[in-house]
Amino acid sequence: MYELMTSTGVVAPVDVMQKVGVLSKEKCEKWRNGQVDYLERICTCNLGKLSTLMKEMRIFAKKNELKPSWTYYHGWAKAKDKKLRFSKSGNDAIEQNYATSYISPKTVNELKTAKIQ
Repeated sequence: MYELMTSTGVVAPVDVMQKVGVLSKEKCEKWRNGQVDYLERICTCNLGKLSTLMKEMRIFAKKNELKPSWTYYHGWAKAKDKKLRFSKSGNDAIEQNYATSYISPKTVNELKTAKIQ
């Protein structure tokens, strides 16, 4: 998470899952292309471990004063009009957690400055 924060300024659950090895880039691309019905199906760990990972992300974000930012995830290519699902249940709170990225204050300030100019 620290590496993502310092290199891109954004810590997104999907990116963290790839970094820690519970989601391969290839499987993620299948999900983004609408070939997989929900993201949890293709993760290589159980739901308990995914839940712990998401909790650790929120703790890291709070400690580093990262700003939460909800992202609308839609498919790529032929699936571009389809809203992507993260969980089997489709529970709104779970979906929102997966779709929330955390942005560093520095990145937020850079974006605000760029918007003003």
